[in-house]
Amino acid sequence: MAIEDVRKYFKKYDRDKDIIELESSSTTVELAAAALSVEAGRIAKTLALRSGDDIIILVAAGDAKIDNSKFKAEFKTKPKMLDADETFKWTGHRVGGVCPFGLKENLPVYLDISLKRFNTVFPACGSGNSAIELTCEELENYSLCQKWVDVCKNWDV
Repeated sequence: MAIEDVRKYFKKYDRDKDIIELESSSTTVELAAAALSVEAGRIAKTLALRSGDDIIILVAAGDAKIDNSKFKAEFKTKPKMLDADETFKWTGHRVGGVCPFGLKENLPVYLDISLKRFNTVFPACGSGNSAIELTCEELENYSLCQKWVDVCKNWDV
């Protein structure tokens, strides 16, 4: 079970007890925001993408959308979302619970600057009803991110 992999991952940081298991679904940004009583932007959505021949993980604010031209400038290719089966194959997490922690494969993780406007954000933890509250610095550290990128739009309006 993916949430158990994430719990095990966070145990080494002594943060496994900080995982929130919700009574209701958090499989979409809107559901997660409602379940956690926070604005949608604070949901740190995790996307599994194909960037050319590579698979990458992008974590962005819940109210942000990928900007194809910014993405192409950063990664030299257009983004392509993985389908549900590919996402599970590469991450070990089902769509709706995908997160940058406890990944099945060693995938590069990138964090979008759309997250930096919040003191804390809520990424999923491997299931469709879980989250953890992290500062952006904690998210950077725990996700082992490659770097911060600017590849999203519609969040700064």
